[in-house]
Amino acid sequence: MGAFCSIIKFENLQELKRLCHWGPFIALGVIAICSTMAMIDSVLWYWPLHTTGGSVNFIMLINWTVMILYNYFNAMFIGPGFVPLGWKPENSQDSMYLQYCKVCQAYKAPRSHHCRKCNRCVLKMDHHCPWINNCCGFQNHASFTLFLLLAPLGCVHAAFIFVMTMYTQLYNRLSFGWNTVKIDMSVARRDPPPIIPFGLAAFAATLFALGLALGTTIAVGMLFFIQAKDRIQYYQLDDVFVFPYDMGSRWKNFKQVFTWSGVPEGDGLAWPVREDCHPYTLTIEQLKQKADKRVRSVRYRVIEDYSGACCPLNKGIKTFFTSPCTEEPRIRLQRGEFILATRGLRYWLYGDKILDDSFVEGVSRIRGWFPRNCVEKCPCEAETDRAPEGEKKNR
Repeated sequence: MGAFCSIIKFENLQELKRLCHWGPFIALGVIAICSTMAMIDSVLWYWPLHTTGGSVNFIMLINWTVMILYNYFNAMFIGPGFVPLGWKPENSQDSMYLQYCKVCQAYKAPRSHHCRKCNRCVLKMDHHCPWINNCCGFQNHASFTLFLLLAPLGCVHAAFIFVMTMYTQLYNRLSFGWNTVKIDMSVARRDPPPIIPFGLAAFAATLFALGLALGTTIAVGMLFFIQAKDRIQYYQLDDVFVFPYDMGSRWKNFKQVFTWSGVPEGDGLAWPVREDCHPYTLTIEQLKQKADKRVRSVRYRVIEDYSGACCPLNKGIKTFFTSPCTEEPRIRLQRGEFILATRGLRYWLYGDKILDDSFVEGVSRIRGWFPRNCVEKCPCEAETDRAPEGEKKNR
């Protein structure tokens, strides 16, 4: 218990606010419901105090719950680690290979990215996860991945218990409007009888928990396989691009994330690269992407006001039901403003509202999604027929 508590080292009590979010509320709620119902049903199905199998089953169930919560809170409260404010490379000439973050007043270290939710540049940022209300990155990558692995395994065990409990309880009863009459089957009956009655309410609760367990197994299991794969987030501009942080074997890549101590190796600022790669191969590619993104951006003029609502009812049924499933912000629009769109969906666009009407590095801007039917292409853009990523293929 002491080891479990020692992982939660808050810099201040403000960290507890991470629990006040729909993601942790739902995640912890699912864990609580599935774990509680599995323990109750274990008592009904496989009495833990009379048989070795029942004891092992109950201990394994508790073990799943402890390990899932351990890694979940680790991922949430330890966090990903951040690039120090004001950070710059030791060799000043290397700064030409890096992007500069005006918010953090620092250069973006290799593999780092600025998170708008955390308002900091995150070390080895993977993504901002709403389920832990924090980023997944350098320091908590291992805990987050283990949580994604253990949660489906624990849910599979719980689902098996739910199915066996319903089967054995219904097999041993004849139901007449849920006024049950026990069948005299000495092989299946237990002495003493269960202290928890299995009536209609218990059956409904078990069925509901079974649905949660199966849904979690599928959803979180898919997230685990996505997370376990080497996701190289870039698009190729040159003829050949070699991901510099692939060490050539799964075991070497595995050791970059998982260690026996639980503490990742290194400081998250410098990373080993392949022999045929430059230390800043990826950041150079990202700078090329950024420049190409500006070239491909399309200028739009706002023709209809938009409040910034996530699912606007007054912009059409299709726009309402196809709202981007993401925590990325929406932009409030006023008629006459101009937007530079860089990517889009069928009914939505993503881009920047430049406050001083110029797309210059360092200029303050507002970025996010907005409905496509609130804007129209500027005449000069219509002539060149340029389109943001995803637009042409959706015509």
